[in-house]
Formats: sequence, C-alpha cells, structure tokens
Amino acid sequence: MTASRSTTIIFDKNDETSRKEGAKIVAIDGTPISIGQSIKTAAGQFSLTDKGAISFQPPSGLQMEPIWLPPPEAVVSRLGEIAKSGYRDSTLWEHLGFSLFRVIAGFFFGALVGIPLGYAMGLSDWFRGWFDPIVEFMRPVPPLALIPLVIIWAGIGETGKIILLFLAALWIMAIAARSGVSGVRISKVHAAYSLGASKAQIMRYVIVPNSLPEIFTGARVAMGVCWGTVVAAELVAAEKGAGMMIMVASKFQLTDIVIMGIILIGVIGFGIDILMRWAERVLVPWKSKG
Repeated sequence: MTASRSTTIIFDKNDETSRKEGAKIVAIDGTPISIGQSIKTAAGQFSLTDKGAISFQPPSGLQMEPIWLPPPEAVVSRLGEIAKSGYRDSTLWEHLGFSLFRVIAGFFFGALVGIPLGYAMGLSDWFRGWFDPIVEFMRPVPPLALIPLVIIWAGIGETGKIILLFLAALWIMAIAARSGVSGVRISKVHAAYSLGASKAQIMRYVIVPNSLPEIFTGARVAMGVCWGTVVAAELVAAEKGAGMMIMVASKFQLTDIVIMGIILIGVIGFGIDILMRWAERVLVPWKSKG
C-alpha cells in the first residue's frame, strides 16, 4: 500500500486485489482526518462523511449577523410585506405621504417668507443691515438643535414639526434670494433705465428673471435639508411617517425595516431633486446663458 498526494488531499492507493473499498482519504493539507472530522484550510472547509466521502464547503466571505446588516433579500421581503400589510396600523404610503406633506408644507412656508426677505436684503441697505446678521447667525445652526426649542414653542404635534422644517428652509431661501438679487449685473439695470423702464418693470423683467436661477439652486438645497430634517422631527411623538417607522423599528432591533426606511427616504429625496431640476429647466431656460 502506497501513499498518493494531490495538491490538498492525501489518500492511500490500494494495490491489493483482496481489498474492495478502494482508496481512502487519510489527510487534508497535511493534517490527518478521520470520518466525522472537519478541517479548515485556505481553500475552504473539508470533512469526511460516514462513508468516507469528502465534503467540501468553499469560503463564504465575510459573515455578518442580520441584526447588524441584513441581506438584501430580507430588506426586499420586508418592503413587500409592509407595502401589502402596512406598519403600525397605517399603510406604507400613508407613512411616506405624511412625511412628504410635512416637508412640502415646511418648505412652502420657508420659501414664502425667505424669498421676500432675501429680495428685501438684496435691494435695501436698511433691510440688509437689520436682517443680514440674523440670517448669517442662524444659517450655520443645525435644525436638529432647534428641536427642544420648537417643542417648547409649539408642542409635539404637527405644528411643531412644520415649524422646524420652516426654520430649516427659511435661512437657505433667504440667502439664495439675496444672492440672486446681488448677482444681477448693474449694466442690465442701467440699460433698462435708459429705455425708460420704471422700478416695477425693472423688478419684473430684470431682477426677478436674473435671480431665479440662484433661487432654484437654493430651493434644491433647502428641500434636501427639509427631507433630512423630517426624519429627526418625526422621532418626537409622531404617529405616522418614515422617521417614525425607523425609530420604532430601531427600538425592536428590526434592522431590515430601518434599512428599508433609509432606502425609501433616499429614493424619494432623489426623485424630488430630479423633479426640481426638471422644473428649473422648464421655468428658467435662460440659466447659464448670460
């Protein structure tokens, strides 16, 4: 009886005619092995079955517990389940719809106040002197830092959440409008005056059209900030919303729902940005054309 060696497996080769069981595996990668034993090597895991046959399991790569990072199929399965059956007595579309409503309402009121304020600061030295320090002071303050103050002011209901989103959009829109007005070339204003235009006509046909590109850029930034802030706003006593889903799921360590919520927030935010880019191309076709 002699020993024969492959790259990894060592087995004995029977030359005796009286032996019927044939070759028998005796070692794996230089390590003796017997029936029922397993050996791990760089190539994978080897084991011997009850009949002496070899079983091989290739390396499966880095493994992680589902509580830390669930597999994609688990997230997709959970998405289908919640889309069909809902979550905490509300459908998935109700949760996303409430979040979207809060964002749109907060952004709308922020733009409604911020754009006129920005125009006033860009056109009037008096307004700029009074409000520019306030705007520049509030601009770097993160909206999340205002949550305790908003709760004191407006409570934990819908009004408080919309006020928080309003404050998140207000300063961005004010700065965008001010920057748009300040960026209007004075030569265009002088040309309009020389043609006999009134102040109202200059405002309507010169300042507003030339400031709209900056305002749309600010609107995209403000909408993104609002969409990110709504998740934090819904962490405080919200009954419906994407942020509420994430918060409740995290308490019960349902990582698949948390990741599902994060993905949905990212997809909707990306869709909103694409929609605003399209609106900018349609409403401000003269952007970047001087």
